Amino acid sequence: MHQQVLIQVEHLTRYYGQTCAVSDVSFELTKGEVLGFLGLNGAGKSSTMQVITGNLAPSAGRVTVNGIDLLDKPKRAKHEIGYLPERPPIYRELTVDEYLHYCAKLNRIARNHIARAIDTAHERCGLGDVRHRLIGNLSKGYQQRVGIAQAILHTPAVVVLDEPTVGLDPIQIREIRALIRELGEEHGIILSTHILPEVQATCTQVQIINAGQLVFADSIAGLEQRLNVTSLIAGFHAMPNAETLRQVPGVTQAEPLADGKVRLHYADTDPSEALIAQAVASGWRLYELAPERRTLEQIFIELTCSDEPGRDTEAVA
Repeated sequence: MHQQVLIQVEHLTRYYGQTCAVSDVSFELTKGEVLGFLGLNGAGKSSTMQVITGNLAPSAGRVTVNGIDLLDKPKRAKHEIGYLPERPPIYRELTVDEYLHYCAKLNRIARNHIARAIDTAHERCGLGDVRHRLIGNLSKGYQQRVGIAQAILHTPAVVVLDEPTVGLDPIQIREIRALIRELGEEHGIILSTHILPEVQATCTQVQIINAGQLVFADSIAGLEQRLNVTSLIAGFHAMPNAETLRQVPGVTQAEPLADGKVRLHYADTDPSEALIAQAVASGWRLYELAPERRTLEQIFIELTCSDEPGRDTEAVA
């Protein structure tokens, strides 16, 4: 079944003076997807988000939102986007209802539809019990909910969330993540974050940007395959040398570790049984053998910790 494309980014590039913040980035977002957008501070993550939401003009490239070119018809395209910046654009001196009514007018929601739109936002974001309270008196978690409510008030095709769980406690984080997953069923969601577990808990797709370029793009299912076990940690009282261990069927590399153990890498065939048999036959006195699963953090570090000289990470958003 063909999925509706809600965001299409083609060869997006953005310069700040002579500094290239985003370089030739292309990707798509379809309805029902929650796209996790990862990157170090200064990698180009926020610049990409600001271009997609129409807050920055691209230096080159094209962005279409629900089939509408963002540069040719900016008002129509922006109407298809809901945006929650890292700092929610809330007015602390207003009640939740007063603020959402103001946002409804900003989004040109017809007067006779405003009440229903606000009620729907309350229901989806769990704000019914606090609708008459001042925003400034709400917890940070509820303030984030208000921020998300304003982003979905006009039922946009795409919702862009920039670091939506920063500063929240564990219970609030769990609630916001559940809300994002729910919203992802009816919208396309772009979640910009540097919290790695958030991507695995919330998203269906993941992209990593580094030095302005996309260096990884895959589904969460594809990512899980990359995280599968590909090495073993082994401990021997009579440690054989690395060359001997590489002779064990399945072992592709033997990497000595600082604690006296060894990391054994393999490709397709788990060498555990062959290793145990060889250890018994050779008197290596095996005392530990444990699978080692890669983490998203390891993949992220491998892809982003480059030694690119002269890059000013503070200058690029």
